Amino acid sequence: MGDTVVIGVRVPRWVKEELKKLGINYSEEIKEFLLNRIKEEKMKRLAISMDKIRKRTKGVEDNLSAKAIRESRDKGWS
Repeated sequence: MGDTVVIGVRVPRWVKEELKKLGINYSEEIKEFLLNRIKEEKMKRLAISMDKIRKRTKGVEDNLSAKAIRESRDKGWS
């Protein structure tokens, strides 16, 4: 995993006791949660960026792919 650092989380004593009693590996749970949260935030920001780009660009007239295929067929390239 490479370099690691410690992140401290302060919780009420009863929370830690319950986690221990239930056999929950809170360290792994927190790591998994944070990794998933990072993925979610990156996807959200990417979607926002894509929306901004989409709004700045003009829509494509007609179906560009179909037009290119038709032109190549008409010229005998396929």
